[in-house]
Amino acid sequence: MRTRVSIALAGISILSRMAAAQQDNSGGRRASSATIRATLIRAPVTLDGRLDEPFWAAADSINDFRQREPLEGSPATERTVVKVAHDADALYIVVRCYDSNMRSVRASQLRRDADLSSDDNVQLLIDSFDDRRSAFVFATNPNGALWDAQFSGVDDLNENWNGIWDVAVSRDSAGWTAEFRIPLLALRFHAGTNPEFGFNVRRFIRRKNEEDLWRSYGRAQGFYRLNNEGAIMDLGDLRRPHDLELYPYALGRAVETEHDSVGRETMGGYFGGKGGVDAKLGITPTLTADVTVSTDFAQVEADQQVVNLTRFPFFFPEKRQFFLESSGQLDLGTPGRVQLFYSRRIGLDTSGAPVPILAGGRLYGRLGPWRIGVLDAQTGGGADKANDAVVRVQHDLFDRSYIGAIGTLHAGSGGQGAQRAGGVDLDLPLVVHGANLEPKFWIAGSQTPGVPGTPYAWRLSTDNPNDLFDNFVSLYRIDSGFAPPLGFVRRTGIWETTGHVDFMPRPGVLGIRQLDFTFPIPSWDIIANGTGSLLRSADWQTAWFEWRVFGGDRQNGDHFEVNFQRLMDAPTDAFDIFKGVMIQPGRYWWSRYELQYFMNPGRPLSFGSFVNWGQFYGGHSTDFELTAAWRGGGHIIVSTDLTRTRADLPVGAFTAVLSASRLEYDFNARTSLLAFVQYDNESERVDFNVRFHWIPVIGDDVFVVWNSGYTTEPLARFRFPDTRALARPLNGAFVVKVVHRLTP
Repeated sequence: MRTRVSIALAGISILSRMAAAQQDNSGGRRASSATIRATLIRAPVTLDGRLDEPFWAAADSINDFRQREPLEGSPATERTVVKVAHDADALYIVVRCYDSNMRSVRASQLRRDADLSSDDNVQLLIDSFDDRRSAFVFATNPNGALWDAQFSGVDDLNENWNGIWDVAVSRDSAGWTAEFRIPLLALRFHAGTNPEFGFNVRRFIRRKNEEDLWRSYGRAQGFYRLNNEGAIMDLGDLRRPHDLELYPYALGRAVETEHDSVGRETMGGYFGGKGGVDAKLGITPTLTADVTVSTDFAQVEADQQVVNLTRFPFFFPEKRQFFLESSGQLDLGTPGRVQLFYSRRIGLDTSGAPVPILAGGRLYGRLGPWRIGVLDAQTGGGADKANDAVVRVQHDLFDRSYIGAIGTLHAGSGGQGAQRAGGVDLDLPLVVHGANLEPKFWIAGSQTPGVPGTPYAWRLSTDNPNDLFDNFVSLYRIDSGFAPPLGFVRRTGIWETTGHVDFMPRPGVLGIRQLDFTFPIPSWDIIANGTGSLLRSADWQTAWFEWRVFGGDRQNGDHFEVNFQRLMDAPTDAFDIFKGVMIQPGRYWWSRYELQYFMNPGRPLSFGSFVNWGQFYGGHSTDFELTAAWRGGGHIIVSTDLTRTRADLPVGAFTAVLSASRLEYDFNARTSLLAFVQYDNESERVDFNVRFHWIPVIGDDVFVVWNSGYTTEPLARFRFPDTRALARPLNGAFVVKVVHRLTP
């Protein structure tokens, strides 16, 4: 432990000296050209996407947008004008997007939180704390679709956050206009007289693949580099209204009788209902508390199935709404590899079955230079009753850096004692001579009742994401027995290093915008035994190297790659790679080749393909993936993904197939119908999910959900698609849920 602490302290000392030497690129006070004044509104506003109200004519405006892509720093090819106003309750922001060819404007999305990258769109970034560390993001397209996110840190974008705001859009022959209404209740800020909000605007013109920004348009900068943001001024005397929001819900559920693959009943069906409430309380203007009682996650879509052709667990991201808002404040570790807090450990057992959450609470926000996050949840009942708790703190350092700590605890009712974990981290994003440099360090330990000692895990990394070169390297150490009770750990007892050196020139010929090479230095991921060394290949457990000999992006938005890979795996125990095929212990090296081509998603009909072939565990295999999507101009979207692996190995042969198809019909920006079907031949089942979502007013939700799964086992009597299978589902349920927002 003394060696580890010495390494950590030495690393912190070095990074501190680097930060002290960093030039402050924020420029202190913003220049007047980097600000926009907000006009005070004294009359009611009609949100219609039009500038009919007299105050808009006199409002301050900005129009000096410049390209980040394709021609850095050049004036935008289409004019954009932005105006800001406010009253006692909300900000009003108008973005007027002039366009010389309105017939070519792309607008295919309508559903809330849809991916707007396929369309023309505008995004607003509001740093309401004006700390250049976090922000709220609001976006729309020419259809008026709503998209929002919370941004915190250098690379933490929480796209699952849903704020209470609205937008209206209008079109005419000269362009389109988006009028945003963002209630002050949706923001977090320091109350007072004439505060400043950090601010930026981004416009994307899909047919040109052109990215225009008001500020931070350098290629080494970008929309989320807050140290280059502008500001909104003249906001007057701001106060957050409505200290309390209530979200009561009512739910009805009809669950089908479950059967096994031969049609035998395994669990009876039932009808049921329940109710509960979530509450959001503004403790201070910068600190918020959430409380949930009788929590329900019935509206959550099922996880997409995967065919896992490895011997390690698969990481599923969180989708439940209660855990998503400000979730970045509880992060410490590396998502998908090692995390001290992985919220799916709460409310779900190790098999993925739900465990009742009786009640829970969260407290998060900012107190001066401190950011805090606290979560506590009571789950289960009787012998399965447990309490889960997390405490996370971060303290600001320098311009955008922080040092932080976390503690987690799981206390069951069996009298076996509490499981604990804790850790500290340092994030130090720098700008050195105009280039980004982002060193990070974290270290953590866990304690398990009955297991002596405190196993540790740590990671030291540095990232250098810039336009011509994008370099990254990391080093991990994870002790055997490291087991954070509320976390996720993919492998223990290892050393690991990952990294890449990307060279990305811009030739400007043959329709290519930017190339991407990882040659002659490959991207890598090497894992060695915890008792061994990363410098000796004999100690390696797994290794992956990839040389991108040719790859990049075309001016039309298409992406392509030609890769060569070298891989190694050294399993010490036999494992099932696919049903009926078992890989024996040994030391396997193999080489593979890969081609990729994915079309610009802005096309009405787009395709993508991926093929990877070569040696595989002493034999050969070929992986093939095909994706296709048709976007019908704003109401209908149909997409399908097919993945097929054919392997011929010394221990057997198999063909793994996974397909997923999706049909979306959007009635308008607040009403959508989604149908999803997925099939894989390893589990020999097909699953259907249909979800109708209606938003009567922003903050209210009505969900109608049906899902059901059926066996496709060839010898089963009730095998899908035989209609008799409909009477013998593996599982199924019909759910209706209504949520209503109250602001007493």
